[in-house]
Amino acid sequence: MARALISPARARARCQRLIEEHLRQAEVPASASPSEKLDGFVRLVTTAPRLIGVIGPTAGIGMGGIAVTRKVLGPLASREDLDGTLRALPHNPTTEMDLELWGVADEIGRSGDAEVRRLFAELSPPELSRRYRERQLPEAVLAPMDRFLQKYGVRAVAEIDLGVPRWGEDPTHLMGSVANYLTLREHAGAVPPDEQFRRASAQADAAIATLVERAERAGEWKGTVVRFALSRVRGLAGLRELIKFAMIRLFGQGRRLILDVGAALAKDGRLERAEDAVFLDVAELRRALAGEDMRARVRERRAARDREQGRRHIPRLMLSDGTDVEATLPAREGLTGTPASAGRVTAVARVVMDPVGARLDPGEILVAPSTDPGWTPLFLTAAGLVMEMGGAMSHGAVVAREYGIPAVVGVPNATHLIRTGQRITVDGSAGVVSVEGTGPAGEVALPEAAASGQN
Repeated sequence: MARALISPARARARCQRLIEEHLRQAEVPASASPSEKLDGFVRLVTTAPRLIGVIGPTAGIGMGGIAVTRKVLGPLASREDLDGTLRALPHNPTTEMDLELWGVADEIGRSGDAEVRRLFAELSPPELSRRYRERQLPEAVLAPMDRFLQKYGVRAVAEIDLGVPRWGEDPTHLMGSVANYLTLREHAGAVPPDEQFRRASAQADAAIATLVERAERAGEWKGTVVRFALSRVRGLAGLRELIKFAMIRLFGQGRRLILDVGAALAKDGRLERAEDAVFLDVAELRRALAGEDMRARVRERRAARDREQGRRHIPRLMLSDGTDVEATLPAREGLTGTPASAGRVTAVARVVMDPVGARLDPGEILVAPSTDPGWTPLFLTAAGLVMEMGGAMSHGAVVAREYGIPAVVGVPNATHLIRTGQRITVDGSAGVVSVEGTGPAGEVALPEAAASGQN
């Protein structure tokens, strides 16, 4: 933490170096036995906390700068003022990923290949993904996608689940995002994401200058402290996403090892397919390598997973007897939640339950159950964000502030109460979502399925 305070650049370099060293130390030769690969997986995940112990405090110094500024300025700095300093944070691997994916779409669009534009306009994301994997797309698509996946192919939607295929295995979601971005390029008056980022960065610089000026008027020492604190915010706060990216890189490497173990077990008839290995824990995989047939156990767990994935609502807080605490509270008027990113916008809503293959036209408001880094390519075309789950420091809230789009999170039943195509207003300062056509008490007509209790 002391080193990060003194030199943010050196602290960032140290974090990157430690990540690369850890990944190299956990490498297992392709010729290793299944048992050796399983041992390599265990080494990989059990030594990972060392990375968190270095990156976490370094990123914490950056976010601590906001707390210091708030303490020094008190009522001279509103939440909106402080949020402004967090826009377009540099050194954030998730933001960098989104901008690089936009760069892929921009390169494809600038190729001038009419066939490419036709393919993305007419083919579904799954079909585009299949053609990419089989190398049946034009070189104008293959080359930029190859470069992107070389760097970010370990990511995925719901990526903390080791059982989820990575983008390098199935880029369907990316193909849908690229198709959206190609539409954005042709949308009259649309501001490209890279230009949005530059504008947001300039806005952050202006917000910092304003706060420093206020602090200097309150006292010379206060101006010095605020300038120093906010410089550390800009230099280090973006690393909070580096923690997640480092872990996902480890997961990507670990998943490859587990799939190799699964392939060996499937070949010997102890699993039905290589992917089934993710349904077993390490001790069970060792027993399978020793000769135990795990196919029945995997079928049972796969069925349970499929059943649980059908749930539309998961309680945020439960009592030990299974009571959903939120369901016992008095109904709130209107759609209210936690203010997450300041600003107000009125636009058409797009309810998205799964981002894979989802379409979000430029200027629409994204309404989702929750988000993780796999969702963020959609943020580049969103005018606002509404989430059912999450708080002010949840992923969606953080990214919305960085992108400068109004957001309200923790809105109960948002994906049920809001329908795609409705015009809604998101007030990210007040934490209120208004739907056109609501009654005087803020009542919203439920979609038919929700009203009947169907999932």
